Amino acid sequence: MKTCVTGPLLELNKAVPSFEESGLPPVPFNMRLMPGDCVFVDVYDISRATTFADVCSGLVPLESGNVQFMGLDWCRLKEKEINSLRGRIGRITKRRSWPDFIPVHMAIMLQQLHHTTVSQETLLFEASVLAEQFGLPGLPTVNPNMMSMMDLCRASCVRALLGKPQLLLLEEPMEGAPKELIDAFLRAVTRARDYGAGVVWLARGGSTMHRYYRQGVTSALRLTDNGLVTVRVG
Repeated sequence: MKTCVTGPLLELNKAVPSFEESGLPPVPFNMRLMPGDCVFVDVYDISRATTFADVCSGLVPLESGNVQFMGLDWCRLKEKEINSLRGRIGRITKRRSWPDFIPVHMAIMLQQLHHTTVSQETLLFEASVLAEQFGLPGLPTVNPNMMSMMDLCRASCVRALLGKPQLLLLEEPMEGAPKELIDAFLRAVTRARDYGAGVVWLARGGSTMHRYYRQGVTSALRLTDNGLVTVRVG
């Protein structure tokens, strides 16, 4: 498996998503994300943000074109290679993502346990450190229905940053969050970019990110019925 990124970290090259599978307009999508970049994608419908993040993750079939992550085309990979690559993606999604029957600490580690060979002990230690950084008293061991929405937001931050991902796909992650959590999250995102991670931040134009992190944005796009359109940063 190739692991060294010498070119774009994530690249959509005339990628036309299947309308039947995604509901996205069947037009070419073009985007290039280099290591350390933060691309802001303005969406008018947050459900489209989730689907677009699926496209970036190789979860949506394409009619034509390709999507490459770390120089590898999702469509040309075998299952083992796909699992390995998805272990390098951290994601905060608006899709329901906390199984009711699994304690939160296990749900936090589930992706890394499935897609990587990192031991549970190592993941538990790293997750505990992250939990404290995001204002949790420790790693939650209760089921998600016993936690507040804001503590689940904190847990989502832990899950997204666990394993030092190479790519962060963020769907309005801090909407409604208190300033101390926003500050902690933005510091974590900046640290991730410092070690070479790329960030795709999907949100509506007036989102928290646009207000607090616009100076950190390297480029901005708008998701329209005609594809991705470049917009001015600031």
